[in-house]
Amino acid sequence: MGRLRKVTVLSKWCRYLSVFLKKLLNFVTMRRLLTRVINRVLLSELFTPAMGFEAEIHVQGRRRMVVGLGNVGMEGTRHSVGMAVLGTLATRLGVADRWRGDKHVSGEVIMSEVQDTHVVLLRPRLLMNVNGVSVAKAAAKYGIKPEDILLVHDELDKPLGKIGIKHGGSARGHNGVRSCIDCLQADVMPRLRVGISRPTGKTSVERHVLGRFSTEEQKVLDSVLVQSVDLLISQLSQQDSKQDPQSSSSSPAGGRHAAQKTNKRERSASPAEDSAAAAQS
Repeated sequence: MGRLRKVTVLSKWCRYLSVFLKKLLNFVTMRRLLTRVINRVLLSELFTPAMGFEAEIHVQGRRRMVVGLGNVGMEGTRHSVGMAVLGTLATRLGVADRWRGDKHVSGEVIMSEVQDTHVVLLRPRLLMNVNGVSVAKAAAKYGIKPEDILLVHDELDKPLGKIGIKHGGSARGHNGVRSCIDCLQADVMPRLRVGISRPTGKTSVERHVLGRFSTEEQKVLDSVLVQSVDLLISQLSQQDSKQDPQSSSSSPAGGRHAAQKTNKRERSASPAEDSAAAAQS
């Protein structure tokens, strides 16, 4: 009798779990569907690229775009670390005072050059889940192909202090990247993934990514920003953007020739690890 009762209780719990999982799956599916609908609605707003200043990018030579993914109004949070990297890149290029809002692309842009490459820097002024709308509009406006768009974003599955380049592929759970793939109808965009680590204890993922870096984390982040810009400039300086979309590479610290001959290695932004790496080289 007691055994029968245990089986009945277990069966009841299994049914409850099954119902819960179905509801959860439906919620996730509906949220993704809703995001896609919003993407489509926002992209349906037609615009005509203005001639003149914007047309400067339509010149001879290679064109690329670097996008710092993030949430508008939430700069400084872990989820918007891509924007922080882009800000540091603008400073390195000496154009940090040239950000200007562009309503046609729902973002802020700067046009600059890296060697012989014309580069558009873009900070979307939208929520992360629809960042792709801004990216697609800018790509259309400036005539830039998906494979020449470099996305910079946070990465939960990398510890803070680690960065790496991923050459296309799936979004791997990142909503901003998923929006870009959906709006551009392509998944070939290379990505600079900046580690922010997963939350510890009972902290939820949402609270973690929307939170700000601690004082200790900020010390590491300062090095991360410098290393990330080194890697970006290396990528922008490469003459051939046609790389294997299935490959994933990153680079150890210590130079600006990152990602040229490296494969499946992480780059450390920790000064201590940098010193150790230099000693072994």
